[in-house]
Amino acid sequence: MSKRKAQQASGIVRRTAGTGPGSPQGGSQVGERKQELTIKQAREERRRREQQRRERAHQQAQLRKLLLSIGVVGIFLLLLGGGGYFLIRTGSQGQAQGQQSQVQSQNHPIVDAAYPPVDQVYCDASEQVAVHYHAHLSIYINGQAVQIPANTGIASDCIYWLHTHDTTGVIHIEAPQNTRFTLGQFFDIWKNQFADLGNGFPSQLDQTSGWSVYVDGKPYQGDFRNLQLQAHELITLAYNSPHVQPDVVYNWGSL
Repeated sequence: MSKRKAQQASGIVRRTAGTGPGSPQGGSQVGERKQELTIKQAREERRRREQQRRERAHQQAQLRKLLLSIGVVGIFLLLLGGGGYFLIRTGSQGQAQGQQSQVQSQNHPIVDAAYPPVDQVYCDASEQVAVHYHAHLSIYINGQAVQIPANTGIASDCIYWLHTHDTTGVIHIEAPQNTRFTLGQFFDIWKNQFADLGNGFPSQLDQTSGWSVYVDGKPYQGDFRNLQLQAHELITLAYNSPHVQPDVVYNWGSL
């Protein structure tokens, strides 16, 4: 072998020896690859854990929404059930009271056939004391005060639960049981049984339009016949009387 070929062979051996796995340079490259693999695995593990954390957070949020929805539905059902019970109870009580009132009316004696009950308001042999209160009524037609006749509702041998004793406009409510009495009932007693008193029953009271209605000085919207009579209530009716001042005070005295 020539000297030149021997040198080339020696260089090849040296290069081969320097790049093998057992060489320092080869070991360094293997270590770097292992380190890179370890870093990559750590990153993958972090991403996996982060994904799991997000999935758990999402599941918890969904669970909270579900529990909240169940709670809202439960509260709604409780309220609905309570409201239904209240309505049923109220309706049952109202029906029972109505039936009781109807039975009492059916069993109530008629003292004088000439004075039958008017709108379930009876004419009794004497004044009732179980329920006793008063309301005041003022009527104006075409700017003029209309006097409500004395003894409206009082016959020679019986007295209606709604009546007057004088011309002051005070309506006496004296009944055997506490029930709802209206202004329309009083007007029906006046019109049907006592229209011959005083100047008679004003025909304008048969109309529901053209009237200004006030209760305790405040405007009232609706049919005045449906007004419920209340203790010490001040009712003012004005027909074609725009300048009338409604009643706001009244001297009840001992009433």
